[in-house]
Amino acid sequence: MPSAQAHLTPASAMLLAAGRGERMRPLTDSCPKPLLKVQGKPLMRWQLEALQRGGCEQVLINTDWLAEQIVQAAHPPGLALRYSHEGHDFGGALETAGGITRALPQLDEVFWVLAADVFTPGFEFSQAALARFAASDKLTHLWLVPNPAHNPAGDFGLQAMADDPALALNLPKDDPRPRLTFSTIGLYRRALFEPPWCDITPGNPQGIKAPLAPLLRRAMDHGLVSAELYTGPWTDVGTPERLAELNALVDRTCHLP
Repeated sequence: MPSAQAHLTPASAMLLAAGRGERMRPLTDSCPKPLLKVQGKPLMRWQLEALQRGGCEQVLINTDWLAEQIVQAAHPPGLALRYSHEGHDFGGALETAGGITRALPQLDEVFWVLAADVFTPGFEFSQAALARFAASDKLTHLWLVPNPAHNPAGDFGLQAMADDPALALNLPKDDPRPRLTFSTIGLYRRALFEPPWCDITPGNPQGIKAPLAPLLRRAMDHGLVSAELYTGPWTDVGTPERLAELNALVDRTCHLP
């Protein structure tokens, strides 16, 4: 990252906005997916406003496709934004773990991560949740959701604990226990993206592409990932049809903030 940014206060959240949005074409041929609108407002604006309501003052956004549009878009007043331009620096997106590791020098010891193209208008990025996680011994805390039609098998198991937060489980393929879908929302410690969990040098100077799931599954196998079920409105806006359905639903209800 540019050395001129080293003096900035660490960001307490990272918004993932570097995806190309192939399944959203042709809508994303001229508009980055995070700027597609729900109720007349860009998807990422919903997330940024929610982070700001929760007390976040510094948010880092990673970019690739049509990055200049994301930078130039109107953002919530009073919220400090900075960028990790993966497309400019490396010619393409670095996937989730690669992108987080690239941004790590600018992130706080504990930070939120969420996708810019997921619609969760009622989710609260609360300081209380952040404080509970910071006081725990876990590497990450995930919010899971009931399985949508496009992901009926789910991603991770959830095991209730007597006196502690529930654990996310990396279930074997033949395990009959139910799985839930990862919402993309989570709290993380920097340590998950450093040795021994992650072999990429913080700052990812080589621009290594790396997915997040293997890191999460490795930490789950050591009992270091807590999780909870989120049952509020949640949509992975992955196709033009889902976006149209979401806007039609919003038009019918008209009660979102």
